[in-house]
Order: sequence, then C-alpha cells, then structure tokens
Amino acid sequence: MKKRVVFNQKGGVGKSTITVNLAAAAAQAGRRVLVLDLDPQGNATRYLLGDAASTVEPHLGGFFDQMLNYSLYAKPTAEFIHATPFDNLFVLPSHPSIAEQQTKLEARYKIYKLRETLAELEDRFDEVWIDTPPALNFFTLSALIAANGCLIPFDCDAFSRQALLGLIERVDEIRADHNAALKVEGIIVNQFQPRANLPQRMVTELQEQGLPVLPQFLSSSVRIRESHERAVPVVFMEGKHKLAAEFSALYAVLPA
Repeated sequence: MKKRVVFNQKGGVGKSTITVNLAAAAAQAGRRVLVLDLDPQGNATRYLLGDAASTVEPHLGGFFDQMLNYSLYAKPTAEFIHATPFDNLFVLPSHPSIAEQQTKLEARYKIYKLRETLAELEDRFDEVWIDTPPALNFFTLSALIAANGCLIPFDCDAFSRQALLGLIERVDEIRADHNAALKVEGIIVNQFQPRANLPQRMVTELQEQGLPVLPQFLSSSVRIRESHERAVPVVFMEGKHKLAAEFSALYAVLPA
C-alpha cells in the first residue's frame, strides 16, 4: 500500500486541494484510495463530503479519543472510514476536536500509532493520501512516520523557496530517526503562471539547485474555487479542463 503525505509548514500552498485531487486521480485510475485528513480545519473532509462534513460520525476525534481511553470495546479503524460520492474514494474525516487532543497524544507518546493503524488497512486500500496541518506538530510528524512518500507543494513564492531546503532537511531527519522508508518524492509546483517571469525564474533556480521538482506543474485557475464550492474534485467536475488534465498527468509521473 502506497502511503503519501502532502506536507508544507506554510499555509495557503494548496495542500488540501492537491491531496484530494491527486487522490481523486488515483481513484479515477482504478485504485482503491483513502484520504486521511489530519488537519483540524478539515478542508479535505469538506472538499470530499460537502455539507455532510459538519455532521459525519464517527470521525478522527473519536478515533483519537478511544486511543487515549483504552477500551476492550473500541471500534475497529474501518468503522471510522466513510465512502465519498466518488467511486473508489474514501475518507477518514477530521474534526475540530483533534486540536485539543494533540497535547494528550504527545504526552502519551502515541507518535507511532498512526503507522500501526495504516498497517491494519494494508489489504483494504491501494493508496492512502494524508493531508496535514501547516505546522510540524504531532499530527504531521505522525503522518511522516507512517508514510513512505512525501510531496511538498511550492507556490512560486519567495518565502516558500526559502523554506524548502529546511523542509527537506527535516524530512531527512525524520527518515533517519523514525522511518527509513520515507522519501521526498518531489516538489509540486502549484499555481504556476507560465507567462510571468518570476515563477519561471524561481522554478529554474530550484531545478538548478538539484531539488526534486516534479515535471508536471499545476496552473492557477478559478476552477479550483468552483470545485471547492461544489465539493467535487476538479478531475471529476470537469475532466477535460486543463487543470484536471494536469492533476492526472502529475499523478502519472509519481513514483510507483
């Protein structure tokens, strides 16, 4: 089972959008896919479930609650997983309560529990896509320990560029200390504007530094906002749109 985490400590770089649309591209390709939403904001959950995200149960808050309060009658992980309206695509939904659980989870050193949980699902899914908060906190670290692939969104911003090397170094440290299987599979260039000089120059500089920039870039498009509003990944909403084709092409170039 391939387990990928989309990670960047900077907010607003499109983590949830990229996670959901690449997961949708995988599902469209016939893979059985789980999206695990570890961000208390729950953007990936809302993207996949729409208004139902506000009332869906059981959710990740309950999952972590039973982890903290051991019970002989705990629900199996599969009961926290929900079908989405899209074929082959499932979600383990987030909940705002997980933000309050973080300190207790850290104190009880539950950092490896997510990896154990995903190991239980090996026979149920072909791929797991993990959305993370914009911080290197307990949830993000748990995801990096559980995953075997890491993708880093880059939005052609000078501040993002300054942080990239630090992010890659941090992932390397986690691989050395906690998860030998973890690998940075690539940097995803997002909101790319091919006619603007600055984005072109910044991407060229990253490539010249030898950083693993993936060859398929994602364009800036109003269709993404429409996709969010309708709670339909763009690859399903408008499959012939340029951006939908870019997500499918990006999925196709990811390591197997």
